[in-house]
Amino acid sequence: MPKEIADEDTFLDLSERAIHCRVKRVKDTVKLKLRTTKYLYTYKTDPDSAERLLRNISCDVIEL
Repeated sequence: MPKEIADEDTFLDLSERAIHCRVKRVKDTVKLKLRTTKYLYTYKTDPDSAERLLRNISCDVIEL
């Protein structure tokens, strides 16, 4: 089961050990899904915050 993240700082910390990040854009929200070796973490945000977060992560980004 995926785990939902509620904080940007936690998302950035988890992105350091993630394999990749999948981005799913749905109308006015963006879902960011971090895949680690053990869990899938999801984070919902608005498009502006998503673009800022995607510039700061170091793992591969896959657009869906």
